[in-house]
Amino acid sequence: MASANLRQELLCSICMNIYTDPVTLRCGHNFCQVCIDGVLDTDGGYGDYSCPECRATFQKWPPLQKNITLCNVVENYRSTQPHQEEITGICCTYCVESPVTAVKSCLMCEASLCEKHLKVHINISADHVLTDPSTSLKTKKCSIHKKILEYYCTEDAACICVSCSLAGEHRGHRVEMLEEASEKKKEKLRNILHKLTTERNKTEERVQSLEERKEKAPERAAGEAERVTALFIDIRRRVDDLEKRILSEISRREEKILLSLSDVIQKLERKKDELSRKMRHIEELCNMTDPLTVLQEPDTGDLCDPEEEGEHYGGDKTTGGHGGGDKTTGGHGGGDKTTGGHDGGDRGVALISHISHTLSAMIRDINVTFYVQDRADILLDVNTAGNNLRISDDLKTATWTWNIQTHPETAERFQYNQVMSGRGFTSGRHYWDVEISRSTNWMVGMCYPSIDRRGRQSYFGNNNKSWGLYKGLVNNQYSVIHNSKVTPLPHQISSDRFRICLDCKAGQLSFYELCDPIRHLHTFTAAFTEPLHAALYVCNGSIKILGSSCEKPSS
Repeated sequence: MASANLRQELLCSICMNIYTDPVTLRCGHNFCQVCIDGVLDTDGGYGDYSCPECRATFQKWPPLQKNITLCNVVENYRSTQPHQEEITGICCTYCVESPVTAVKSCLMCEASLCEKHLKVHINISADHVLTDPSTSLKTKKCSIHKKILEYYCTEDAACICVSCSLAGEHRGHRVEMLEEASEKKKEKLRNILHKLTTERNKTEERVQSLEERKEKAPERAAGEAERVTALFIDIRRRVDDLEKRILSEISRREEKILLSLSDVIQKLERKKDELSRKMRHIEELCNMTDPLTVLQEPDTGDLCDPEEEGEHYGGDKTTGGHGGGDKTTGGHGGGDKTTGGHDGGDRGVALISHISHTLSAMIRDINVTFYVQDRADILLDVNTAGNNLRISDDLKTATWTWNIQTHPETAERFQYNQVMSGRGFTSGRHYWDVEISRSTNWMVGMCYPSIDRRGRQSYFGNNNKSWGLYKGLVNNQYSVIHNSKVTPLPHQISSDRFRICLDCKAGQLSFYELCDPIRHLHTFTAAFTEPLHAALYVCNGSIKILGSSCEKPSS
């Protein structure tokens, strides 16, 4: 009997098991360390902390002092009772000598009952309120009137007893039965749970989508790297070929110039020898003392070749005299096409221009193929769609239809077969792709949100607030249009896919044909003053905005 009484004193009132690491509150009551931590955590969510035994309150988390004496008693008891099996769960209050698990708790008696004592209790106190076994029976009673909490005050959000409602501080307040209030709260919680579940599902889908993109990212990067490598290999090959052609041309021109110069030099050497001979003859005449011999020689003018005199006074055709200019040595008159006269200089300029143009074309191909920017997530705004346009559920496709759509009439809705995106862009670099299907008359581009929605001036391209790539009905002509100015494109378009690129900082809106390789069609340059929205016009067929899963065409 003494052992049973000692065991009863060593039971934690929370878990109804022998103390484990017992600690003491300031009020003097003892509990298991884990048990009291759990109770205080629960109290901390609602206000002051309180002792489960005496309901003493503490404004701050009470200090938990380890009860060393009680720890020693527990250890001694366990050592003397090795055969005693630990009872899990809540024990019957009345089974002191041999603890038995309780099956019910009585709120009126504040006692837990095993099956045996429960039968006796029902026979004696059939009107008492029974609940599932609980260690917190006192919390189910009013701390003031010590009566069972049966009602819920909706004004103070508190559980109260009948005395609180009739004569206490909740008198005159709107109250509900606990079950009714509990069901209402459960309904609110279910709604919150539904919203949270929906949000979690969306988050999971987003995570899954990002995980898929993450998995595909190395493959896409490898593909991009492979395309970059191939492109630069081709560029290096083209540059090498260009270098070889230019060097070959330079060598050919150098050889030609050398041959021409050698021929000129030979002629001039012969001329120099002839002149030297004549000079010696004249010197001999000047040194003669016999006047008769001097006078009988022809005049000095006769000693010079008339053609040579003409060359002397009129300009040397081979030495670049001022008169006629040397066509072989670069005289001022005619210029030498082989030795660097004006014509040769023009050819050098043309050669440099050709090199610059070729390299510029290569650089443009790189910029167009690997235009670093963000793929814009374009969603169409149904509220702007004309009544002959049907917008897909994913807000990515606009389809022309004979059936007038029952869109509500709003100020932002277009009168004609047009629609714009809900999102606008004011900064950064962005691009988006479209695919045209079975349409012979369409336009894709961008516009300001302040564009008119009624009248012919509201057509995309017919005003200064929109820019577009347009395909007309006549001769399948492709054009670009802005402020009613139509510029036909010289290109032969074969693809049904196009890319629209926006560089807000540079003030450029560019259009590309998604062929292989991608081809630049036109670029508008403007100082954009409003957000730019995607703009679609379709008279028949449909236009689809390609999603982020659409791969860029290889170059």
